[in-house]
Amino acid sequence: MCGISALLLADSSQAAVSELLESLGLLQHRGQDAAGIVTCGHKGRLFQCKGNGMVRDVFTPQRLMALTGNMGVAHVRYPTAGTPADSEAQPFYVNSPYGIVMGHNGNLTNDTELRHFLDYDAHRHINTDSDSELLLNIFANNLQKTGKFRINEQDIFSAIQSLFGECKGAYAATAMLAGFGIIGFRDPHGIRPLVFGRRKSLKGNGYDYMFASESVVLDALDFTDIEDVLPGEVIIVSKYAVTRRRLVVEENIAPCIFEYVYFARPDTTIDGIPVYNARLDMGVKLANKVRQVMGDKMDIDVVIPVPDTSRAAALQLSHELGLPYREGFNKNRYIGRTFIMPGQEMRRKNVRRKLNAMPTEFKDLNVLLVDDSIVRGTTSQEIIQMARDVGAKKVYFASAAPAIRFPNVYGIDMPSMKELVAAGHSDGDVAAAIGADYVFFQDLDDLVDSCRKFNPRIKSFDTSVFDGKYVTGDVSQEYLEKLEARRSDTVKQKHAADGEVIGLHNYQ
Repeated sequence: MCGISALLLADSSQAAVSELLESLGLLQHRGQDAAGIVTCGHKGRLFQCKGNGMVRDVFTPQRLMALTGNMGVAHVRYPTAGTPADSEAQPFYVNSPYGIVMGHNGNLTNDTELRHFLDYDAHRHINTDSDSELLLNIFANNLQKTGKFRINEQDIFSAIQSLFGECKGAYAATAMLAGFGIIGFRDPHGIRPLVFGRRKSLKGNGYDYMFASESVVLDALDFTDIEDVLPGEVIIVSKYAVTRRRLVVEENIAPCIFEYVYFARPDTTIDGIPVYNARLDMGVKLANKVRQVMGDKMDIDVVIPVPDTSRAAALQLSHELGLPYREGFNKNRYIGRTFIMPGQEMRRKNVRRKLNAMPTEFKDLNVLLVDDSIVRGTTSQEIIQMARDVGAKKVYFASAAPAIRFPNVYGIDMPSMKELVAAGHSDGDVAAAIGADYVFFQDLDDLVDSCRKFNPRIKSFDTSVFDGKYVTGDVSQEYLEKLEARRSDTVKQKHAADGEVIGLHNYQ
């Protein structure tokens, strides 16, 4: 999972870097492994700074001063393919043709075929294991075919039209052509989010334009006319005009439902669905499930959320059940999101570093803990034990999402299937594994309804982690087995120990 942005300022004397940096701070929750910014200045000269680490660590004042130019592309990364090497920090750059920079959020499901094509047919060198570099080079190869000294918008539309046919999977991307402008496009199924907006230039001449993974970025930077880039749509912003075209109209539009459950900020709106409101309704549906299961044997004394993403659902659930809502865990905000931390042992240790249970809210009480989901079960198990350690009598656990039983192939780094606590197991097995007295899982139909009710035009969502149905239709058992082999924590730890590959990146 990644966060992307791109900005073009109308005033060529202004620097885009400060607002690109701010956009990455607002998207830090989407990736804490690496960050990067590439800007374009006078005569199309590109300036780059990227590397592993949090946004605050990668960009020093000295490095930011060097990123001149009124347009740029920015990226925060958590790797779903490839390795955590510095060289795989984005945005990626290719000099031919025209000087292209790209940031990508998602995952390509036909990366093996694309890598073979680029090597044997297009004769383009791929330097990393990242599928994002493949996406960039497919785009570059398609533009190369024009054979023109200078390209126009139609050439870009044609190149991405071909890309839509060649690249399978999920991708929201922002790109920049040196000296030309910025581009945003989204895969035909709309699996990954991308928004677009504009604002009056500070000098009053023309508009500034921006793309970002979440609407909160554009809100914070005072952009208006914010809208989603449509599935299969391409928007080109040059120094002279904004041109847009929907190149593919796919019947099966399916935004990733996990964006609403966990990944997106609550103050974001994706595809017309306010994330906070969707999470409130998840709480309503989950309360109905608890009431249905427990009936007149309801012995819950208090509802406590696992901060932060579950707060909205827990608050509404407590209201629906007429139970007190309490903040029982104090959170250290300087520890990253444990879901996207590499390594099972690191995740386990960081749960207790990140959360501290307050005994007064647990002692001698039957508590219902509410979380957004249960993935590996590591975090849930530690949290439940923390509640018991400070005196809870019974610990029930409610998940705002259904049981996760299948791997994600569209850009969320779910663990291998054997590391999913619910894969091949009953709800009772999960409760035993994490040490809960009972586990309540949201029903999938209820989760879908919690999101779709705010935008009935969306008929379906990508719910593959819950039901194993992959919307792109190209995910074979062979692909899943290969994915399984490279996603386990053991393999990731080996990659980390192998050290850095040759990194063609300008860190200074």
